[in-house]
Amino acid sequence: MTTGRSGRTVRDLRRGNRSAVLQRLYFGGPMSRQELGPATGLSSGSVSNVVGELVADGLLEEAGVVDSDGGRPRTLLRVAPGSAHMIGVDVGETRVRVELFDLTLTELARAEMPLQPRGCYDVGPVVGHIAEGITAVLTEAGIGTERLLGVGVGVPGIVDRDAPGGAVVHGQTIGWEAVPLEERLRATGVLPQEVPYIIDNGARTLGQAEMWFGAGRGAREAVVVLFGSGVGASLITDGSPDGGTTEGTPLEWGHLTVSVRGRRCRCGALGCLEAYTGAESLLARWAERGGGPVDCVDEEEALSALLAAAGRQDRVALEVLEETAEYLGAGLSDLINLFQPERILIGGWAGLMLGPHILPAVREHATRYSLRHPAGRVTVTLGSLGPDAVTVGAATLPLSAFFATGGRRATPRPRTEPPGWRTALRIRGEATPHHA
Repeated sequence: MTTGRSGRTVRDLRRGNRSAVLQRLYFGGPMSRQELGPATGLSSGSVSNVVGELVADGLLEEAGVVDSDGGRPRTLLRVAPGSAHMIGVDVGETRVRVELFDLTLTELARAEMPLQPRGCYDVGPVVGHIAEGITAVLTEAGIGTERLLGVGVGVPGIVDRDAPGGAVVHGQTIGWEAVPLEERLRATGVLPQEVPYIIDNGARTLGQAEMWFGAGRGAREAVVVLFGSGVGASLITDGSPDGGTTEGTPLEWGHLTVSVRGRRCRCGALGCLEAYTGAESLLARWAERGGGPVDCVDEEEALSALLAAAGRQDRVALEVLEETAEYLGAGLSDLINLFQPERILIGGWAGLMLGPHILPAVREHATRYSLRHPAGRVTVTLGSLGPDAVTVGAATLPLSAFFATGGRRATPRPRTEPPGWRTALRIRGEATPHHA
């Protein structure tokens, strides 16, 4: 393979050209061949070659014609929606949601499996739910796996995607200690080996969805908050989808200490932000003060009851909401002072329920606790993609890989063996007798 001075091969250049055309059409809408040249920086000859390849691969299709000034009408091109599919999975607090999308992220099928008992994150049942959901959505839509780009999975916790054998999840708040989730999913056998599983933190998948398609479009730096039973966040440092990826860093923001020797968090520490702002904590504080709904079966129903009580001017409910707004605003001020983002977007089912009621107070407290300069340039608003945003964001994980490979399906990483010295020490340790 010929290699240029930059070290890039002809294959690399062709892949980059295909990526540039696909992304411009995907995010910029239908364009003619003539428009694609200036939009991508490619020569007319390169555009013609790449478009010919992508049409032959079934990834592009005609989308009508437009008149040109004094010349021949120009044919518009667009990404063909049915040319590929993605699956997004949200491992949430109350259920596992699985959705199947076409290439333009139109939902084709969905399946939801409740976690029983509520909040039970035992690995076996969660893996079973994901496998069951994948089978269900493919069956419902009548779609095979030959055009499936991959399965993106959003999970709570820290994801080590470079671990030997595939992604490993460290989810302290849900009791997952180095869970080899990718390996467990692969072992179910519901998908062929060539279809990748791509696992990431749920706050990051939410962030990517909002930055590509939602309230974050146009911002370069943003923080996206996932507010559910607990709270988390993702820092986006390059929100432009033009490169096919979004540079997002999951932040364990919910476990910043906001009160020394304060309330115990579900992670086991004292005084975490999550112990004061997550829906679980908010409802617990309401109950401790003599409030709380009767016969509510889940947190969403209970939170609706709290908001209804606040609407009736119930003093305890109003106090809990105001206290939550202040803690949330103070927590946002840390993000503002540390990262100075252009935007902060609040999503997640609880954030979207609470937002219309507490957002003005949250903004006020965030400004009061922040430094004036960064506070003056940030906007705090709600996400716009609704409660499905984590699932949509999870589906963008294989979509990102699709762009990066120039429209060719990514192959799973080969399993890597640990270094020989590590294996030898492990065997030696297992063979060494332990004395009481």
